[in-house]
Amino acid sequence: MVHKNTEGKLDMGILRETAEKCKNWGKWGPDDEAGTLNYIGADEIIAAAGLIRKGKTFSLGLNFDNKGPQSGLWGNRFNPIHTMLATGTDALSGNQDEGGIRYADDMVSLPLQCGTQWDALGHIFYDDKMWNGYDAGLVDSNGAQKNGIEKVKDKMVGRGVLLDIAKHVGVEALSEGDAISRSDLDACAEAQGVEVKKGDFLLVRTGMMEERLKNGWGGYAGGDAPGLSFDTAEWLHEKEVAAICCDTWGCEVRPNETTDAQQPWHWVVIPMIGITMGEIFVMGELSDDCEQDGVWEFFFCAPPLPVTGGVGSPINPIAIK
Repeated sequence: MVHKNTEGKLDMGILRETAEKCKNWGKWGPDDEAGTLNYIGADEIIAAAGLIRKGKTFSLGLNFDNKGPQSGLWGNRFNPIHTMLATGTDALSGNQDEGGIRYADDMVSLPLQCGTQWDALGHIFYDDKMWNGYDAGLVDSNGAQKNGIEKVKDKMVGRGVLLDIAKHVGVEALSEGDAISRSDLDACAEAQGVEVKKGDFLLVRTGMMEERLKNGWGGYAGGDAPGLSFDTAEWLHEKEVAAICCDTWGCEVRPNETTDAQQPWHWVVIPMIGITMGEIFVMGELSDDCEQDGVWEFFFCAPPLPVTGGVGSPINPIAIK
């Protein structure tokens, strides 16, 4: 069952061996920029639509505001800054002169990965390459010339499956450093009576999101966290999932399982397997409903903002049951 991570147990030899074993470059041709989202075809989408039986919807996204999870621990990410460009007080004071129309207008400034978001396939490099063998230099000051998030703007729909590891082991939330192994995923799926299939959007819940919403963010964004262990990378490759999503800031367990690489699981999952990764999801309400009716599958829809050359995108994922 879920175990406490031992930092340093993973060496670079294992990392590179796994990367080569799971490498999907060229599987969908030399020009592919969608990776494992190619597992979703018309048949998968039609079947996923059939999962809508109650007409009940669940938002899996955080609100984008200055109360978000960023606390300066990770890079240059900050919480969204919402600025009003025109307001009702402008209208009432007579400062609007546009032909008699009165209005409000606004803007937002934010890192694309500061809240609930997708990591695009141009986000992580394996040495000097990204997904499908493209040179890392193709992501420059103008954005990602290959593997930008806009390349998958019509592909984020299909069957969603939630594996609630926290509920499976009987806790409100896993603790920082708790590693979820491939056997944990299998055991949870069996207990919930659900099968992870080819082309699925797999959602894994640790409970950390609800715990932090209740008790404060602390080091949530950039700090230690429960998450997927390195051995799940090969499991995801074998299952042929379309995408992986979690309620933590980085999906994988922190501290990492090696001191030789930052986020080693990312090294394999994104650039080598070609899996688009969702982070900072809010799954508590959906999980409660799944527990009540015993149905852990649903129609999932989470299109990114088609930011040309973006290596990530904020989203408001929706599950429909």
